[in-house]
Amino acid sequence: MAINRREALKQMVLMMGGTMIGANAILTGCTPEEQIEGLDFSEKEIAFLDEIGETIIPTTDTPGAKAAGIGAFMVMMVKDTYRKEQQETFVNGLNSLRNGFKEEMGRDFMDGSKEERTAYLNKLAHKAKNMKEDAPVYFGMLKDLTILGYFTSEIGATQALRYVETPGRWDPCVDYKKGDRAFAL
Repeated sequence: MAINRREALKQMVLMMGGTMIGANAILTGCTPEEQIEGLDFSEKEIAFLDEIGETIIPTTDTPGAKAAGIGAFMVMMVKDTYRKEQQETFVNGLNSLRNGFKEEMGRDFMDGSKEERTAYLNKLAHKAKNMKEDAPVYFGMLKDLTILGYFTSEIGATQALRYVETPGRWDPCVDYKKGDRAFAL
């Protein structure tokens, strides 16, 4: 599901201003009380998350989500900020994505082509966007975590966005030239 940088930024802004799973833990700094005991992800599962992230934000003239280590970021967020029900939804969703891809494409997601992966994730995104009854909740989690993790990573902030170290000076009016990258938050 290749999206352009502008669309990704819009999604990030919406996500940061809207409701996000795990937001309570991020905003309060408190880990949820009920979580899955011993939840752990293997290197293979982290690689799977990297490939999902790379399909959502692929490498173009800037590095993609995989280069930002998005799989490890997702694991950290799910383990540290999600409640038990959200963790279960996420883990079950990964299994559902893997099984659904295999049923539809006849091969594992990791063995699928970039086009097959993109087509499959676009189908899930379409269901989620149109709020169909069988829309996968986990897809929103994957997309939100990918966008958040990418644009708050060093790669996303400095290569996909324009990074100005804080504290910095305040410029109330900055000229915009067509094609300029947005500023990192």
